[in-house]
Formats: sequence, C-alpha cells, structure tokens
Amino acid sequence: MSVRLKLTLSYAGFLMLAGALLLAALLAYFLQGLPDDAIHTTGDLIVNRSVILRSFAPVVAIVSAFLLIFGLLGGWILAGRVLAPLTRITDATRMAANGSLSHRIRLPGRRDEFRELADAFDTMLVRLEAHVAEQQRFAANASHELRTPLAITQTLLDVARNDPSRDTGELVDRLHAVNTRAIDLTEALLLLSRADQRSFTRLNVDLSLIAEEATETLLPLAEKRGLTIETTGDMTPTIGSRELLLQMTTNLVHNAIVHNLPERGTVWVTTNVRPKTVVLTVENTGERLAPQLVSTLVEPFQRGTERIRTDHAGVGLGLAIVKSITQAHNGTLTLTPRPAGGLRVTVQLPLARLPMIGPAPWPSPP
Repeated sequence: MSVRLKLTLSYAGFLMLAGALLLAALLAYFLQGLPDDAIHTTGDLIVNRSVILRSFAPVVAIVSAFLLIFGLLGGWILAGRVLAPLTRITDATRMAANGSLSHRIRLPGRRDEFRELADAFDTMLVRLEAHVAEQQRFAANASHELRTPLAITQTLLDVARNDPSRDTGELVDRLHAVNTRAIDLTEALLLLSRADQRSFTRLNVDLSLIAEEATETLLPLAEKRGLTIETTGDMTPTIGSRELLLQMTTNLVHNAIVHNLPERGTVWVTTNVRPKTVVLTVENTGERLAPQLVSTLVEPFQRGTERIRTDHAGVGLGLAIVKSITQAHNGTLTLTPRPAGGLRVTVQLPLARLPMIGPAPWPSPP
C-alpha cells in the first residue's frame, strides 16, 4: 500500500474508534439507572434497556457508516495535502538522479519538517552542482595541461627524426625540461587527489615547526632573488598529516617568493594560537592585486596572469592544493590583497589540546 492509503486508513480507523467510544459513552449515559424490566412512562410508552438498545442500534449503524465514509474521503484528502511537499521533493530527487542539478524545490509555506527537508535538499543541490561544475572544469584543464607536454615531446621527437643532423644535446635538454614539468604536474594531481579523499593518518603536529622547515628549505631561493623572509610566531599544536601540512606551507611560502617584487621584497610567515584554532599567515610584498583576481587564485590551473611573471611558472595547482589540504584538515583558507601590494594568505586549523608524543607536552594556549 502507498503511504497515502495507509494514512487514509489510519485517519478513518481513528475516526471510527473515536466515534464508537463517543456512542458507547452516550449509550452508557442513557442506560444509567434504567431497570432491566419494563417501566411505563407518559403515553404508556414502555421503556427498558432492551428497548433502548434496539432503538439505538440503527443510529449506531448509520453513524458508523457516515464516519467510515467521511473518514475515508477526508483522510484521503488530508493525506494528499500533507504528502504534497513530499511529492515535490521526490520529483526533484528523480530529476537530480537523471542528471538535472539546476532544479530547485523552493517549497513555500511555514517552516516545518517538510520545509526544512526541502531547504536542506536545495542546499545540497547547489553544492553538488557547483562541485560537478568544478570537477568538469578541473578535468578539462587537467587534460589540457597533460596534453601540452605530450604534444611538445611529440613535436621534438618528430623534429629529431626528420633532421638527424640536428644537435641532440639541445633536444635532450628540452625533452628533459618538458618531462620534468609533466612529472611535476602528475605528482601535483596525485597530491590533490590524496588531499580531496582525506586518505591520510592524523597525528599531533606543531605548525610552527613545519613553517620553520618550509622556510629553511626555500631560503636559498629567496636569497637568490634578493628577498627577505621573516618568521615569527608561537607554538601552534594541531592534528593532521605532517607531510600534507608541510606541502601546504611550502606551497604558500614558495608562492610568496616567486610572486614578489623583482628585488628587495619581503615574505612574512607567522603562526599564532587562538582559543579554538591555530593560524598560519603568509604575506608578501608585490604589486597591488584586484579582489576579483584574488578570489580566483585557489581554482586549479589559475596562475594569476596579472601577477608578476617569473621563471617559476609552476603547474597552476599550488593554491588549489593548499585549499584541498586545508579543507581536508577541517580548516579555512582566506586570501586577502594587501593594501600596499602583495597577498595575505591565512590558514586556520583546529587547535589540538592533546600533548605531543615526547618529553615535553604542549603548553596550554593563552
């Protein structure tokens, strides 16, 4: 049976039960005090309990039939009105299952359980549609990025085959550069996939130590470009993958170095503790950035064409990887253009109050 039919039968059954109890109460009231034998009333009318019962039986039958018909018809109508929102939600679910994610329920009326369910479903459709669109753009961009080094390699090989006298040293160097870029891109895609799937072991880590390690690793690159890196902050305990958090911090510091002023630029790396979160902030000098440009930098393969061009073009996944790693650690990522020029990137991660494995526990945050 359908839910509507079950509700209809339930309404009708409850109505008949209530009517039967009411009739029984009325009958008991009228029979109260009447003797079993016959008595004479005005007009020689003979009244006793058997007479009352025989007179009341047709009334009971008529009322029961009326309650049954009324309960079935009224229950069918009421069940239909109650289940109408559920029907709209079901239709929207079928459309989403068939691939249409643009449809919205937009259930009118007061905020009840069905309205909350419909609003939650609409919110899910919005996020799902955005996620699918993002994945489609990512797949298209990834295919294009992976095809480019392969096409270049094919062209170089064709040139070498058609011109045997050509210097092979130059060809090998170019093939090596193209192959290195393809490997970097593939590793970045694998890292991004690993972060999105959250397939990693969570351990107690100190984000300030990770920031120091990333800074020391990239210090030669900064010195080569004439940049200054300033690192300050407190001990910042959190829980997550040390490798992924190191990759995240390294990407941020590297991005701040390569997208900086041509000379005498500065990179600031700061860590601090808040009541419920730990914060990593990476800032750099540079040209002034439009807010519209900054909002697109975390998208895959968005290199920020208006930013300062460098010889470290990257694969366009640096900040996208940072975003995925941050989300995988239940954190938030915020990009803000600095008024004086450059970019400020803030990563907030949950604060870990458990002590690290070692001789000295973490101190309580202020």
